Amino acid sequence: MRSSRSAKIVATLGPSSSTEAQIRSLFEAGADVFRLNFSHGSRAEHAARVRIIRKIEQEVERKIGVLLDLQGPKLRIGTLVEGKIDLSAGDRWRLDMDPTPGDAKRAPLLHPEIFAAVNAGTTLLVDDGKIRLRVDRAETHFIEITVLVGGPVSDQKGVNVPGVVLPIGALTTKDRQDLSFGLQLEVDWVALSFVQRPQDIEEARTLIAERAWIMAKLEKPSAIEHLGAIVELSDGIMVARGDLGVEMPLEQVPQLQRRIVRLCRSLGKPVVIATQMLESMIASPMPTRAEVSDVATAVYEGVDAVMLSAESAVGTFSAQAVGMMDRIIASVERDPAYRSGLEAIYSSRDITVPGAICSAMQRVVELLAAAVIVTYTSSGSTGLRAASERPAAPILGMTPSLPVARRLALVWGVHAVLAPMVRDVREIVSHACHAACEEGLARTGDYVTILAGLPFGSGNTNLLHVARITD
Repeated sequence: MRSSRSAKIVATLGPSSSTEAQIRSLFEAGADVFRLNFSHGSRAEHAARVRIIRKIEQEVERKIGVLLDLQGPKLRIGTLVEGKIDLSAGDRWRLDMDPTPGDAKRAPLLHPEIFAAVNAGTTLLVDDGKIRLRVDRAETHFIEITVLVGGPVSDQKGVNVPGVVLPIGALTTKDRQDLSFGLQLEVDWVALSFVQRPQDIEEARTLIAERAWIMAKLEKPSAIEHLGAIVELSDGIMVARGDLGVEMPLEQVPQLQRRIVRLCRSLGKPVVIATQMLESMIASPMPTRAEVSDVATAVYEGVDAVMLSAESAVGTFSAQAVGMMDRIIASVERDPAYRSGLEAIYSSRDITVPGAICSAMQRVVELLAAAVIVTYTSSGSTGLRAASERPAAPILGMTPSLPVARRLALVWGVHAVLAPMVRDVREIVSHACHAACEEGLARTGDYVTILAGLPFGSGNTNLLHVARITD
């Protein structure tokens, strides 16, 4: 069983999608990867969802990816005496380290890192930017502020500090515990929240090693300042447009999304677009026209995957949201302009032997109208490199590694299957042709383009072989 789409769908699991029947309906509607949001739910609930996913995977004989999304540091206002206050423009307010419930005069903000980083004139945003505050005085244990844009503020609302690099690592104690638990569940990807600097990726890599691939969530302006280094160090990138849109001018987010996608494609790193893609489908069976265009635009740009968050986690129409996203992607990929657009916005920086091999692969596929590209990979690198070219033929990712096959479920155009270890080119050609026919990707008379690295398992793509399937 395989998807006919190239772009993939990531669906978040939650209260609306926790039973076997619900998760199965999301998969049948088109989900390729399931996201476990560790900001919500218990570990027992997440473990139960993973067991269901693996059961479905075994039944359908198709690899399914699991993405663990760590919560990261969450900066929040503390509790309030009545649970809620109303602030008006011009009001003076104080935030401090006193845990006593707050009121219209002061409130707890139990994050000393904020007090250490802000200065007079710094802007604070509360509740996704709905409330804007200006710092008038900053001391080590309190700040005095003026309300610029008021409104209701309730307990535990989030706080953003745009334009300020906070002295906080990306991994909290909770994250480290969740990460250890997730790795025991054998998740395939780990999404790292609150990335501000390349060192955040290096710290996570030390803990994760090769047990999962790391996806950096770009949601802080400081991460954009180190974009090249963060993309280089990560295995994949998530454009978390929600927080980016809070901490940066909204009108800059679309061009930033385009810039990130281009960089990821040029470096061969999978990229996922997330946040509010079909937001209205949380409560409606149909999306808005603008949301449909938003998903389509991401697909036209050549992203590896688009993601549903609350739509599939808590929405009333979770399966319908996945199905709608599936139809949008399929419609875009049938558009004759889709391929020309992919090629027009792609410029590879990979002046290497693997880059040259994959560039030649593109030309071979075009000239011979090859039915399928088969990548034989133990690390996943050959499949990733072939996918970054966005070839016209589907990619059959053959690997002896089950974890790698599952990780490739998120990658554009790749249908991953398990394959035996091979000793020479003759064996790989034989296995490739047989698997291409078994998976319904080729038949007698078709050309098969094969990519691999010699010696096998080296992680260095240096072999391009063309075979023709005979009886």
